[in-house]
Amino acid sequence: MDPYSAEGELINIHNHFHQGQYQEVVDFDVSSLSPENALPARVLQLRARVALGQAEDVLAEVQGEADGVPELAAVGALAEQALGRGEAAVETIEKLAQSAGDNPTVQVLGGTVLQAAGKSEEALALLGRHQGSLDAVALIVQIHLQQNRNDLAVKEVAAARRWAQDSLLVNLAESWVGLRLGGEKYQQAFYVFEELAQAPATSSVQSLVSQAVAELHLGRVEEAQAALEQALKKEPGYAEAIANLLVLSVIAGKSAEELTSSLQKANPDHPLLVDLAEKSDLFDRAATKYKAKVAA
Repeated sequence: MDPYSAEGELINIHNHFHQGQYQEVVDFDVSSLSPENALPARVLQLRARVALGQAEDVLAEVQGEADGVPELAAVGALAEQALGRGEAAVETIEKLAQSAGDNPTVQVLGGTVLQAAGKSEEALALLGRHQGSLDAVALIVQIHLQQNRNDLAVKEVAAARRWAQDSLLVNLAESWVGLRLGGEKYQQAFYVFEELAQAPATSSVQSLVSQAVAELHLGRVEEAQAALEQALKKEPGYAEAIANLLVLSVIAGKSAEELTSSLQKANPDHPLLVDLAEKSDLFDRAATKYKAKVAA
């Protein structure tokens, strides 16, 4: 039986992880799991700890066990990537891809590390070796969207829908694509994110931000702001909530100076800040070409 299926042992911890409920994953009682599912559950818990900012502890924990256990070696690479040690992480993953490229954990965590390092084609090649892994499908969809290949993302979701039916990950992936395609897809994505965000059993800062993004696309600024403020109450320093609230403030014609400062504190390397800095630099360089020339 697929441990991640509706009848499988790992369905709840797996859903908690992809709903962004990382503390619930860490606290999940794994004592009753069958031996074959103990390692996959531990991997999910270690990944959740990385997401919660505990990468240093995770790396220290797995380093002594990683030899001969590709899943833990991949977790170690993920932790290194989270700590800013991208080159070492990529080196580990490239070795694992050669020795254990058929391992589902190596594929997903390897794809994550490679994509973070800008190696999209290598990531897709590794992920493309999966045999019915929805985690791999979800990551492939995200990579295609980052590449602006909406057509490939749509095909990937459609293919997964045929065999995964109403899986949480397929619904999420379809909603990510919907936010990119627009039109009536905005409303469909909103329904998925709202259901997750507003139900106590599934709500997380991640689902609240997703709901807010859908609200923004639908032109519902006040509702989007409410969802983002709810997210920040749960986790005041959550960078994605701050970034989207910053965007919302600009749309509403409000000053974004304070939120920009907050985002710099939360994550100085956030893509929004990097993009703003690049555009500011381009503007300054362009402006120098048009400075008034004063005759001597």
